[in-house]
Amino acid sequence: MDQPELTEPTDTRELTDLTVLYRGPLASCDYDCPYCPFAKRRDSTAQLRADRAALERFVAWARGPHDHRLSVLFTPWGEGLTRSWYRRALVDLSHEPRVERVAIQTNLSCRTDWLTEAAADTVALWCTYHPGQTPYERFLAKTHRLSGLGIRFSVGVVGLPEHLDHARRLRADLPSHVYLWINAAEGHTYTDEQADEWTALDPLFPYSRRPHRSAGLPCRTGRSVVSVDGEGTVRRCHFVRTELGNLYDGSYRSALAPRPCPLTACDCHIGYVHLETLPLYDVFAGGVLERVPRAQALPPRPLLPVVSGRPAPPAASPAPAR
Repeated sequence: MDQPELTEPTDTRELTDLTVLYRGPLASCDYDCPYCPFAKRRDSTAQLRADRAALERFVAWARGPHDHRLSVLFTPWGEGLTRSWYRRALVDLSHEPRVERVAIQTNLSCRTDWLTEAAADTVALWCTYHPGQTPYERFLAKTHRLSGLGIRFSVGVVGLPEHLDHARRLRADLPSHVYLWINAAEGHTYTDEQADEWTALDPLFPYSRRPHRSAGLPCRTGRSVVSVDGEGTVRRCHFVRTELGNLYDGSYRSALAPRPCPLTACDCHIGYVHLETLPLYDVFAGGVLERVPRAQALPPRPLLPVVSGRPAPPAASPAPAR
């Protein structure tokens, strides 16, 4: 007698899209950048164990029976990829069918061979080059390895005056398809002439140049984007401390809803990219987490900042060619 065909059980729950910005207790870094408060900070053995346990708990949740289609960005205070548990988390999550993208912010000081185990269409890196912290040729060689592996990534530089020549060199030497972003340095004011120099390298630099007014404006955070810490506490983003519940007991679910931003302004890319008054979801379509824009979305001339939620008039003259 023919045996009935066996089929895998089907999960009929409707999946909702959820982006998670995860930041555990890790605060140690192998670099000594003068513009970073966590430079050369060391975590104790106990702190590292706690961070590993927290991350492994989050990964177990992400791989478990929730009802989300996930995108995950790890935004550690320190450098995560020098720790084996972050590398393993990216590899494991990249193979999960309900994970659309898993990415991490990194200084790229780690080795890159572990990425051969990851699903290249799901994993991505947001890389920052810190002049003076690593040999230039070593950093550049790693970006070429990433390209050879088919890994999606962006590369950026903090927009300090002493970094301008380094950024120009990097733009000339990076693979042509790699986006070079420039972050406005915290507390630094740019003249129009200085801003034009940075915009010649990153056409999107005007979005970073000044904080964006956000008070009362609609933002995706708290609805389809949340921040999660090592305890599983869920907040709308890293910059608003109001708690929405806990990831692991499910209490956050009922709090997911549209809500205006309660802050006066937003000046960090991982915050303002989610403002609905900015066009950045279209600009970075398919690459919001790793900060990779669609090639055709990069403007041919400088963009002006958004004022009160509405774009300012376009610049009168084009930017210098990239």
